[in-house]
Amino acid sequence: MISFLFTLVSFLRVLRKMLKDPKFRSLLYLVMLILTVGTIFYHNVEGWRWLDSLYFSVITLATVGYGDFTPKTDLGKIFTIIYIFIGLGILVGFITPIGEYIVDRRLEKIEKRNQKEKTPENEFDFSGVLGKLKGKR
Repeated sequence: MISFLFTLVSFLRVLRKMLKDPKFRSLLYLVMLILTVGTIFYHNVEGWRWLDSLYFSVITLATVGYGDFTPKTDLGKIFTIIYIFIGLGILVGFITPIGEYIVDRRLEKIEKRNQKEKTPENEFDFSGVLGKLKGKR
């Protein structure tokens, strides 16, 4: 449970930083729009409850597809085909920058750690107080 909370907090921090970028914000708005369109469509055409409609929209675009909900009408099936092709691209476009940011941040930490380990001994100043008195610093 602690690892889940740590991951959630880290994700929310990354999301907050990413929201400063206008391109990323526009992708977020597109994701929200496509989920809203799907939710409204499934609620009206398939007659599902609002939560069920949102749930189906999310699991469809995330390619999870549990199979507990499926469109029964022909219009619902046609919409779902188009919805997957359009929505999946938008969702991938939204999630990819988050993953890239997280990976880049981890690589930067590894590089900093490796640079500290590779510091040659002759770069350290061991002169201490005597070196200050003699003017070496």
